[in-house]
Amino acid sequence: MKHLKIFFLTLSILLSSYQINACTVAVISGKYTKDGRPLLWKNRDTNYINNQIMYFNDGKYSYMGLVNSKDIHGKSVWIGQNSAGFAIMNSASYNLNIGDDTKLSGLEGRIIKEALATCASIQDFEEYLNNLPIPTRLEANFGVIDAQGGAVMYELNNNGYVKFDANDAKVAPFGYIIRGNYSFMGSFGEESSGYLRYNTTNELFYNAMATNTFDAQFIIQDVTRSLKHSLTKDDLYRDYAGIPENTPTYSFFHDFIPRKSTSSACVVQGVKKGENPEFTTLWSVVGFPLTSIAIPTWVKGENDFPNVLKRNEEFNDAPICFAALELKKEFFSIRWGRWAMRYYVNINALINDDNTGIHQKIQPYENKVFKDTNDKLDIWRSNEMKKEDIKSYYNELNKMLLKMYIEEFEIDLN
Repeated sequence: MKHLKIFFLTLSILLSSYQINACTVAVISGKYTKDGRPLLWKNRDTNYINNQIMYFNDGKYSYMGLVNSKDIHGKSVWIGQNSAGFAIMNSASYNLNIGDDTKLSGLEGRIIKEALATCASIQDFEEYLNNLPIPTRLEANFGVIDAQGGAVMYELNNNGYVKFDANDAKVAPFGYIIRGNYSFMGSFGEESSGYLRYNTTNELFYNAMATNTFDAQFIIQDVTRSLKHSLTKDDLYRDYAGIPENTPTYSFFHDFIPRKSTSSACVVQGVKKGENPEFTTLWSVVGFPLTSIAIPTWVKGENDFPNVLKRNEEFNDAPICFAALELKKEFFSIRWGRWAMRYYVNINALINDDNTGIHQKIQPYENKVFKDTNDKLDIWRSNEMKKEDIKSYYNELNKMLLKMYIEEFEIDLN
């Protein structure tokens, strides 16, 4: 009986770990995007579900990125960009150090922060990696883009790294590199995860590349929030959209790109080679992506970005993350049973035939944000990106978001 208890405890820990650490990430070459600019994407899965955006000027380059809300000093960053147009993110990998019992440091977020503070290019980051002590005590995929059009994925293990260049047609024939929680240079099997998420993402990416619709909005709206399943061929938006509102309708929810543990999603839209790196844009969906909204930020705007993205003492969280987590409760509405709470969702709360679902209420606002932002970027690229113009736009966005949450959901973030 004692051995049986130990077995089930171990199984529970393994299953919990599998669920919690399940990021899906990608780098995309500007050669294949709609506007010729590279993209960097991360769906962040973690047990730290409270996230915020922070700005830093403590290094060679100023930078901003996604930070745990309880990390008030910003010791670790999980995806970000800097004033040189350099951007970086990571995903955990579980198949690179098989048989190596060296204790891992878990310092990927510190690596990202240090790289943002010191690196301007792919070459700078490679020099940084080359100077890491061996063993590195790391097991991760790192995606990087820069202002020279670089778009690279690095698989980093205890002994060094392997580089995968999205601009190399032999490596990435369609211009993108996707990773789940495994690396291509590692072994394949039960020790790693993310194969189904990889396949779903690959199908969506291939179609976007083939139809010239690859941009930040596509990734956030059609990939980050995709409810398609590459194995079962389910599509929850398609299958449940015709049910009237207030009709609780439950669906099994596992191995989709978004998961219960998805804490945020970000896309960095880079610049073309020769373009001013200040136009590099961080699109952040802070909080559970299915119940949050994408907001753009720029390093040149410094710390004046919308307050809803900043940690607020009243919420101990970014207000927008607090709101997203409140709405998430309606989606994950089952309150009893570990696995039922985790794997069954009320899809009717998200979408319905009356167009009153959480996702359906948010999307028109988000479409406006994308349109207005792209219009402003077009103007700024033709003229000048002034800090006062950025601040003015941030104020507009903040007011719109406060109004949206109170009017659509009766959530007061003031």
